[in-house]
Amino acid sequence: MCGIVGLFLKDKSLEPELGNMLTDMLVTMTDRGPDSAGIAIYGGETKSNAKLTIQSDTPDTDFDKLDAALGELIEGKVKMSVKDTHAVLDIQADQVAEARTALAEIRPRIRVMSHGETLEIYKEVGLPKDVAERFDVRNMSGTHGIGHTRMATESAVTTMGAHPFNTGSDQCLVHNGSLSNHNSLRRKLRRLGVHIETENDTEVGAAYLTWKMQTGSTLGEALESSLDDLDGFFTFLVGTKDGFGVVRDPIACKPAVMAETDQYVAFGSEYRALVNLPGIEEARVWEPEPATVYFWSHNAAPTAQEKAA
Repeated sequence: MCGIVGLFLKDKSLEPELGNMLTDMLVTMTDRGPDSAGIAIYGGETKSNAKLTIQSDTPDTDFDKLDAALGELIEGKVKMSVKDTHAVLDIQADQVAEARTALAEIRPRIRVMSHGETLEIYKEVGLPKDVAERFDVRNMSGTHGIGHTRMATESAVTTMGAHPFNTGSDQCLVHNGSLSNHNSLRRKLRRLGVHIETENDTEVGAAYLTWKMQTGSTLGEALESSLDDLDGFFTFLVGTKDGFGVVRDPIACKPAVMAETDQYVAFGSEYRALVNLPGIEEARVWEPEPATVYFWSHNAAPTAQEKAA
């Protein structure tokens, strides 16, 4: 079943409250997905550097003096901030690939959750409330974020099977639904050199959008192409460095609702996820149309929307 939430802030004064508001939205969706949860926060740009968010089931061992060991291998400065089973590594932007290779060599149990200039992803098995508390999500600030509560249907309940999925720099995706052609598409994308780690169909959707954008498509064009190339039923919420996009399949059988005010744009699988947002009583509330791409960006008109052909 699964639950999706997203919040794009137009009002900078709300940025310190992003994590708190997203947590409330996520917890409200617990009964749609109680087995695992995850949240992506965009904020805290490192300018010339990049972030790697990593995870370990044995953090006391794997994170011990990791910054020094990794810095020595890549011959660069590494800063590390640990949060429970996750840590954020601040490294030089041109050393991301080198750092990933080095991590696999010196700490093979570590998994990379996300990479980019502003993106951090935290996800684990457990109830959304417990996952959010483990990472102190309520006290995180940022410009926008997305979250997911999962009820596993097509793969095991694991940390790597939880959403969001990150397959490109500062790009992530959460999904409600099921793709029927994900196995054939996974094989195709892997042949094309796209990195896919799990058997989860959502990661294939994320990787597909990354591949389309790497080959010249805008996010809007990639989302439009997904309507032709992805079989099944789906609602996608995609995060980028500058904003987020939404698309539903042509049948649109999965529930979705959006709200917009002068301060924010919000998305939820159900309206009850939005009821505690400030000014929701005055918001424009609507159900996203089937086969229609919606996108909001901090670098464009605040309510830019594109209809699929």
